[in-house]
Amino acid sequence: MIILTLIKNFVLGNIARAIRWFFISKIFNFIKKTVLILLGAVAVLFVVYFWNLDQKLLGWAYKQVNLIFDRKKVDQVF
Repeated sequence: MIILTLIKNFVLGNIARAIRWFFISKIFNFIKKTVLILLGAVAVLFVVYFWNLDQKLLGWAYKQVNLIFDRKKVDQVF
């Protein structure tokens, strides 16, 4: 699609417009990908925060460490 538009504009004599359109489309795609990645990161962080997944994971890890090193039951419930 991009190449066809470039060729069409080049044939019509609009070289400057073809080059400008090419770079603007590349910049827009970069901005779009960046925004999507940032939104995905914010969504993941919100889910972790909302459901306290970090604390649940640390609680599980704490129990595993106690099982390995202390060989005693953990009386804390997370």
